[in-house]
Order: sequence, then C-alpha cells, then structure tokens
Amino acid sequence: MIGFVVRLKTRAHFSVQGNTSFGRNARGACEQRRRSSRQRLTMLIVGLSVIYLIIGARLVHYGASEPEDTASIHFNGNAVATRPDIIDRNGALLATDVNTVSLYAEPRRIVDADEVVEKLATVLPNLDWSDTHKKLRSGSGFQWLRRQLTPRQQSEILALGIPGIGFRPEKRRFYPGAAGASHILGHVNIDNLGLAGMERYIDQQGYADLRATGLTNDTRLEPVRLSIDMRVQHIVREVSARAMAEYQAEAAGAVILDVETGEVIAMASVPDYDPNQPSRRLPDGSVDKEYEKGWFNRISGATFEMGSTFKSFTLAMGLDAGKITLDTIVDASRPIRMGGFTIKDFKGKNRPLSIPEVFQYSSNIGTAAVADRVGIDGHREFLTRLGLLSKLETEMPGVATPTQPKTWKKINSVTISFGHGVATTPLQTAVAAAALINGGNLINPTFLPRSKTQAAEISRAVIKDETSADMRFLYNWNGVKGSGRGAQVEGFHVGGKTGTADKVVDGRYASDLNFNAFVAGFPMDKPRYVVLTIIDAPKTGLHGGRTAASTAAPMTKEIIARTGALLGVSPRFGMQGETLHLVNY
Repeated sequence: MIGFVVRLKTRAHFSVQGNTSFGRNARGACEQRRRSSRQRLTMLIVGLSVIYLIIGARLVHYGASEPEDTASIHFNGNAVATRPDIIDRNGALLATDVNTVSLYAEPRRIVDADEVVEKLATVLPNLDWSDTHKKLRSGSGFQWLRRQLTPRQQSEILALGIPGIGFRPEKRRFYPGAAGASHILGHVNIDNLGLAGMERYIDQQGYADLRATGLTNDTRLEPVRLSIDMRVQHIVREVSARAMAEYQAEAAGAVILDVETGEVIAMASVPDYDPNQPSRRLPDGSVDKEYEKGWFNRISGATFEMGSTFKSFTLAMGLDAGKITLDTIVDASRPIRMGGFTIKDFKGKNRPLSIPEVFQYSSNIGTAAVADRVGIDGHREFLTRLGLLSKLETEMPGVATPTQPKTWKKINSVTISFGHGVATTPLQTAVAAAALINGGNLINPTFLPRSKTQAAEISRAVIKDETSADMRFLYNWNGVKGSGRGAQVEGFHVGGKTGTADKVVDGRYASDLNFNAFVAGFPMDKPRYVVLTIIDAPKTGLHGGRTAASTAAPMTKEIIARTGALLGVSPRFGMQGETLHLVNY
C-alpha cells in the first residue's frame, strides 16, 4: 500500500513537471514569431523608406539640376549667341534677331514613341513621322525635333503634356523688308550663321570666331551700317520686277553707284527670294528648286557679254591712247570680213562716221576700226586697267570672275570692241563706267559707307582727265541724240549707252534671244551717280521692240525719275555749262 502511494506521487510529480515545460516552450515559440514579424515589418518600412528617399532625391535632382528637361520654357539671353543688327545708310533696320524656341526630345525618357508622334502631328505641319519616330526610339540623350517654333505651336505642344520633350531658347533672323534687299543682305542657316550676302561677310570678318568662343553670348554688338538706301532699293527692285513681268523676260536687275565714293546705293536682281524663308517645300515635302533659283544674283554673281555698252570702253581706250579724237572720222561704209566672219552694223549708215556718230549709231564697224588702231596688246591692257578682266574686289561674297579668250587674236579684239567675247558682271561694268565719267578714277565698289576722302585714298587713275571729259561728252551726246533718249529724264541730264547682245545659250549665240543693258550717268555736266539696268531674254518691250533701247533704257528712266530727288539731285531745267557746249557740238 505504501509502495502504491509512493508510485502515484511520483507519477503526479512527473506529470506536473511535463506540463510546466510544455507551457514554457509554447510561450517561447509565440515570442519568437512576434519578434520575426516585427523584424519583417521593420525591414519593409525601411525598404519603403529607402525607395521613397530615392524617388524624392531624383525629383529634387530633376527640379534643381535639369530645368530644361521639363516642358517649360526658360529664356536665358546669355546662353544664346546674338548677331549684330544690319541697318541702311539712314539707320533703317534691315536685319535683326528675335527670340524663339525649338523643340527637342530625350529619347531615353520617352515611354511610347508612337503616342508622342501622333500627338505632335496634331500641332506640327508636315511632320516626318518616320524620321521623328526613329529619333524617339534612338535611345540617345538628345534629339532636335523641330527648330524655331511659333508661339502658338509652343503653347499647343505644352498643352499636350508629353513627358520627355522640352524647349530650348534660340535666335531667329528677321528681315523686315522681306525680299526687298535679299541679294545684298543674303540669309542665315538654322543655326543663325551667315550663308550669303552681307550676312556671310559679317561672319567672315570675325563674328563666326567670336561666336565659337562664346564672346557674343552676353555682348550686344554694334549694328552693321550698309551703304544702301532702302528707299531707293525698294524702287529699284520694284522697277526691275515690273519690267521682268511686262517684257516677259527671264530676269532683270539694276544697280546704282555713287561715282565719287564707289558706294552701292541700291542693287536688285529678280527673280529673288525672301531671306526670312530662303527655302520652301512643296506639298509632297520636297524642296522647291524653282524658288531657290531666286538665290542667283545676276548683278554681281553672274557674268554676261555686255554688248554695246563695251563701246564706251573701246572709244575711251582710243581717246586715252591718242589714236583718235572727237573729230576723228572712221570708215563705216561697208562691212568688215575677217577670219570667216562678217562684221556689220545693226542699222548701218553706210558712210564714214565721226566718233560721236560711231557712239550715237552704235557702229560695230567704227568701233572695230578704233580697236584696230590701238592693237591687241593695248586693248587687253586697257580692259585690265579698268578692272574688267579680273575678279571684282568688294565685300560681297560670291562675286563672279570675268571670262576672256585664252589667246587674244585680231578677231577677238574686234568682237570684244563691241561687247562680244568677254563676259563681265554688270556691277563691274558699272564700276568701270563710273571711272570713265568721274575724272578717270577707278574706285572699287563698297556696300559699306565710305567718305570721299576714304575713296580718294584707294582710287586709281586709269584714264586722263581729258579722256573722262570726252566720255562725258559722248554719254551726253547719246543721251540727247542717240539710243539713250529712252532714258532721258527732264531736268536730270541723263547720258548713257545701250547694249543689246545676242544671248549665249549652251555656248552658242541665240539669234532670237537678247541680253540687254543700259549704263547711264547723271547729271552729265557733273555726274554723281551711275545707273546700270539689265534685262535677260525679253520677249517684248516698248512699242514691241526687244532691244535695250526698248527695254533697259525705259527701266533706267523710271529709276532716275523716282530716285533722283531721294539721291539729293535737284532737277535743273535748261542746259548749263558743259551740257550746253555738248548740245551745240
């Protein structure tokens, strides 16, 4: 009995000990689970906090370091290079810079390129979908999408809310006069660098280097003043454009020079173009080549056989060499046969002619006789002296180089004497003509202001003063009695010489196409300006004629009539001084 009780107590003791151990183990497991849960929760909180910190840091980085990556506009004048303004001789604005923006993309941040292209196409006309899509999928850090947007386009793109695109400030060149002086001013490219005309000249004078070094970013440059008078320029261009249309010509143009300074007061060549839009695209997206033909400047950038205007130089050559005088008589009674060619007059008098009559009747035979008296070497030397056989020196880029025979033979000298066989630019023809009537001084032309003192320092005496006086006589004689009558303006005493040349087409003379010119000076008793007009391949003219007297001369008349007072020339009615003597010759 006692043993049973002892065994029972022993089992009870063991049972109590077991239950106590089990409870302790259960409580430990629960505590372990709670600790693990707290650790996981803590790690989750820490992880989320790190992620939020990274996102916040990136947002701060984008906001503080890369403001241009947003779709907002930030103009900073110091970051954009500025070109100098261009003004005319009176201070009228011809070219200036205006602020604009251009659209760009960061392809690395573009999520859906197709969606971006579709949205942009609703705002940007003629958007090249394929090219734009290619740029957006390139994975690069930067791509231009469209340069120089309008304010309206900018606003509409902003409203689209496209991430990964933005705007950058730029400068755009603006020409208030549009096509009015396009061939003088030239134009710039999309990066505002000069490509033609005086815009290119400005870059060549150091602007491009200053811009490359960043020295133009925060400096307002002084305006570039030109020699042209925009009031006169508009008239010259208008007259040229109307003549081209009325005479159904391929082209026309004119230039006005100050004979004492060499300043170009006006120069126009039509067809021309608007430098605000130097290129145009057709509806199919291709470049309009016909429009770009307007870039061609026929006054300084092209050479032509100037026809009978060259007779001025031939007679001046004979007078200056002492081979003829105004009283000399030359035989023009019959054609000249030479080397298989026959030299004859357009409307010959078939008799001996005085030198003034040679000029008045524009006799090829008489002019050839004068060239023959001087000789081949003397002829070539004289034209070289007048600058007609070498490239003209002036600021205008793209000046054409004259052409002449490789070897001068007698037949060459004969045909060159009346304007066939040598091709020069109309501008240098006007410059040489100015030397004939200004006292004999050759002055290289300039598109920048130049004083008489400055001109005197660079001028070269190319003919005697007496020769120049004789040439003033001849110009005036022809203006009163000859082919120059069509250019006469009452009160301004215009003198000059027509030139009607067969046009050269594909290396051959066309019998039904002319290149016409008229070179004039006024007032002839004391010339101040030379006006040269050209008209290329006119199909008709005044009274149905196609010669220079019916086309180029009327252009000169209208230009002088409308610009004479603007140029400071007061009309004088009745002949005075030298002019009176000329009429009584």
